[in-house]
Amino acid sequence: MGGMLEVLRNAWKIPDLRKKIFFTIGMLAVYRLGCFIPVPFLDPEAFRQLVESGGQLFAFVDVMTGGAFRNATIFAMSITPYINASIILNLLTVAIPKLEQLAKEGEEGRKIIAQYTRYATIILAILEATGLYFSLGNAVIGGKNVLNYFTIIMTFTAGTAFLMWLGEQITEKGIGNGISMIIFASIVSRGPSGAISMYQLYIAGQLGEGIMGILAILGIIALFVAVIAAVVWVEAAERRIPVQYAKRVVGRKMYGGQSTHIPLKVNMAGVIPIIFAMSLLMFPSTLIGFFAANSTSRFVTWFKDWPKHFTYPIFYALLVLGFTFFYSVIQFNPVEIANNMKKNGGFIPGIRPGRPTSDYISKVMNRITWFGALFLAVIAIMPIVLQQITGINVWFAGTSVLILVGVALETVKQIESQMLMRHYKGFLE
Repeated sequence: MGGMLEVLRNAWKIPDLRKKIFFTIGMLAVYRLGCFIPVPFLDPEAFRQLVESGGQLFAFVDVMTGGAFRNATIFAMSITPYINASIILNLLTVAIPKLEQLAKEGEEGRKIIAQYTRYATIILAILEATGLYFSLGNAVIGGKNVLNYFTIIMTFTAGTAFLMWLGEQITEKGIGNGISMIIFASIVSRGPSGAISMYQLYIAGQLGEGIMGILAILGIIALFVAVIAAVVWVEAAERRIPVQYAKRVVGRKMYGGQSTHIPLKVNMAGVIPIIFAMSLLMFPSTLIGFFAANSTSRFVTWFKDWPKHFTYPIFYALLVLGFTFFYSVIQFNPVEIANNMKKNGGFIPGIRPGRPTSDYISKVMNRITWFGALFLAVIAIMPIVLQQITGINVWFAGTSVLILVGVALETVKQIESQMLMRHYKGFLE
């Protein structure tokens, strides 16, 4: 602890780094203030009831927005349209040769793709806000009309656009990735309300009487710490494939001969498979919550109660597994890696260049992806299983922790690189 405080003290002594930290904190403060500005012509209480009947997907969105969604504020849609637009552009980059060429053109190509992402964000935000508007029911003050439609739609869309700009400013002038920092601040802001809810459950005796209630709270805290430790371990884990470069003589100089490695992250897909799986799985029950909440149909009743059935986490885990492999294959191309190695005279010791090399890399990647996918599946279904067993909504046990730890590790690495450039000892030593 003393070493960590010393490192923080050294980081604080760097004027440029201190300025970036202040800027990041200021931008996040602006974001949190905006989470309390209401949307015109929208009844917060009626909207809150609508969110509570919208299923677990709305509960997850509310966590990601730091309560802004439930309170019907200008940042109710948060940065979700931007994330979806980024994912879509990443997928299209693999499918469309023109975008793939832009991605390989360096900084200029990335700027053009970033501009396309902004346009796609606005389009998705308008579509999402429109769908949300038509689902509002009696939450619109004065009834639905053209003026209310444009006011509410534009307010939601402008909130998302402002957050997109805010995130880019943090990335450029602050510390860490701006979009990730916004989501990080949203999840952390739910911490106090989560602690209050836990205290209320203890007072009400729902965690057990006397010493049993205290032991239950300690058990939940221990689980929280264990999940953080497991996520840190998996996020930092990687499989290093050794690569040797052959020596070659060009003129009077000799090139090559060095050894390096290909780092394959165990959790290459990050939290994206969980977001995809949750969105797909909760879509039917969310529609039912909007349009058929009072229906007595057996089909509707089954879908509404499905999250409480034991088959729900099983299907959820299978979707997470599938999306993890899908996204990992898109992100990492063994054939391209093998061809680049062959062109530069590189080879894996004991493996022939070309097709055998790509097959070997694919085999290794599949093994570690299985582990990463199973870990993500366990992390994803843990809160659901715990809620089914205990009846307590343990929001901090799964996806939220995965996002928090991932953002924290990435931010620490950025601060570390800033400090190393100034000859300070960093966090990772």
